[in-house]
Amino acid sequence: MGRRGRNNLTEESIFFITTTVVNFTPIFENTAFCDILINNIKYYKTRYKFEILGYVIMLSHFHWIVRTEQKRGTVSDIMRDIKKFTAWKIFGLIEKENLKELENHFIKAAEGIKDQSRKLWMSRFDDEVIRNEKMFWVKSKYIHDNPVKAGIVVKPEEYKY
Repeated sequence: MGRRGRNNLTEESIFFITTTVVNFTPIFENTAFCDILINNIKYYKTRYKFEILGYVIMLSHFHWIVRTEQKRGTVSDIMRDIKKFTAWKIFGLIEKENLKELENHFIKAAEGIKDQSRKLWMSRFDDEVIRNEKMFWVKSKYIHDNPVKAGIVVKPEEYKY
């Protein structure tokens, strides 16, 4: 992901990140898929020693604010591993549950991509460095208001994820 200038970020440690499922597929309507994502985040939180300052899992994407320790792993390392292993586990559950239509959707999304038979996530993720307290609170409010704006809940605290 260095093509986006992330390799130049050496002192920054707090990021607002968004990553999205291909074609905005609403897979996180399925709580089992949410659980897979959460469990992978917990695993990599231990490995990379990052701190989660806020998050929301929406139907087709998730946002979070994380504080990283560059010497333990960059934001690119963290996102690469979370996305890769979450995809593997979700694909495993899709196969186990025989969700053929969903499986075919992700197979089609990988067409034309070398060495890839299925594709869950969009190739890139978006990130912004949190530069000050005001920006942190703006992004935190955005994260927590997202399910309200989407019409999923009336109040942010009603949303499970």
